[in-house]
Amino acid sequence: MIADKDYITTLIFSVFLLFCRIGGAVMIAPGLGNTTIPAQVRVFVAIGVTLALAPMLLPHVALGDPGALGMAKLIVGEIVAGGFIGVLARLFFAGLETLAYAAATFLGLANPFGVEMEQASSLPPLATYLTLGATAIIFVADLHWQIVIGIVDSYRVAPLGSAFDARRSLSEIGQTLGQAFVVSARVASPFFLYSVIVNFAIALINRVTPQIAIFFIAPPFIISGGLALLYFAVRAQIAEFTAAFSTWLGII
Repeated sequence: MIADKDYITTLIFSVFLLFCRIGGAVMIAPGLGNTTIPAQVRVFVAIGVTLALAPMLLPHVALGDPGALGMAKLIVGEIVAGGFIGVLARLFFAGLETLAYAAATFLGLANPFGVEMEQASSLPPLATYLTLGATAIIFVADLHWQIVIGIVDSYRVAPLGSAFDARRSLSEIGQTLGQAFVVSARVASPFFLYSVIVNFAIALINRVTPQIAIFFIAPPFIISGGLALLYFAVRAQIAEFTAAFSTWLGII
């Protein structure tokens, strides 16, 4: 009976360690990790994913007798590992939000603020539209399963109980940030080019005809042209971002 009790205790703690990594990733990763989704829903999703993956991952969990301090280290290490996976995926959307905010500023659409994707931040309608579209595509294209696959593969790269490699983690964050902002700059580049061309043309007209207050009558035309550009380019922009995000998920 004592042996059975020890086995059950070890099994429960092993599943809890799996939940720490999976839950840390689910609570932060884009999509399900959005703060507008109730925390209870995200917790239950993390529990469901953990129980579904437990039969596959438990053979890779070898605890031994870590003791109380060892258990605490394992719990903290697994939470950090899962959170790190979620943060890497979140960086892509942070880059998209940043450059979409810049594009909205160039087009004169920075105010008023639109619907908040995150409770801690307010985004212009253009940035909200692009971010919401990219988030929806994650589920439409089944990319959320790629995030789950990445969590499973993380046990091969960083087994349970392994030390956190700060140097490698910092390098991965830098590489992910570089890829995210390159892709986001590619997505937002039509708005940047449009803003430069239109403002240069307005400045040239104002130089030729200084008696016309062109800068006071130009904003409605700039905004209208930006919205027309958004109408024709948004499908290709979201497809470009989704393809880059999918490619990144396949190599992490």
